Amino acid sequence: MIRQIQHQGLRLLKSEHIAVPHGSFTRYGGCSPRPWQSLNCSFAVGDDPANVQENRIRMKGVLGCTRLVSIRQVHGDRIVRVGTEPFHEDQEEADAMVTDRPGMGLLIQQADCQAVLLYDPVHNAIGAVHSGWRGSVANIAAATVQRMRECFRTRPKDLRAMISPSLGPCCAEFVNYRTELPQELHRFRLRDNHFDFWAITRWQLRQAGLAKEYIHCADICTVCTPDFFSYRRSRQENTATTGRCGSIICLPGSGCRVQVTGDR
Repeated sequence: MIRQIQHQGLRLLKSEHIAVPHGSFTRYGGCSPRPWQSLNCSFAVGDDPANVQENRIRMKGVLGCTRLVSIRQVHGDRIVRVGTEPFHEDQEEADAMVTDRPGMGLLIQQADCQAVLLYDPVHNAIGAVHSGWRGSVANIAAATVQRMRECFRTRPKDLRAMISPSLGPCCAEFVNYRTELPQELHRFRLRDNHFDFWAITRWQLRQAGLAKEYIHCADICTVCTPDFFSYRRSRQENTATTGRCGSIICLPGSGCRVQVTGDR
């Protein structure tokens, strides 16, 4: 089950099965002006870097992360292990991160793409995945599960997963799907040229060995819901620029709370 809470003026969604600090934040509670109003967490969309930094500090404060790291997301399939490999924050081209370092928070930036947050309660390790339609084609979610197996001896059946708000089947129209999507994903086509990418990710995680009951999906379309930034909605409204929401998962460390309860 996923529920929405409010804490320190910010609103976020979290899964009841993930016992470490985590959440998918809405666009509210930040300091950025229009068109990034207001909790934009991306340095790459034209917002004042000071605003972005303050917004990230606010998100860190809610979750209690000692350090918050992000990557330059490029719709590829590269996965980095944070804390052991050489890492240049906000410059490293990758689309997923894994770590077992206490106090470390992993940030995924999104405006219609999925963030998939992974937690291994047995080996105390986490993963964070950025997956748009190209990520689904590359099956980066399953690749990240495999990377956690290699790095931390994670057993997929132990993993807890949360799929953030993202492009829903109501709005996921792909008129060129025959050339963009592999045949195995065509089974998820609904009416006309619309696809259910939430179902695709659930299926890919199940194929990777996760238990059905430990996969929670927000089932909220970012195009339809103004609480979240949406690249597709901004194009429909002829707005050239929009912000990015943040989804974060972190391991408890010094000064890091195990649970975020918040206010209803």
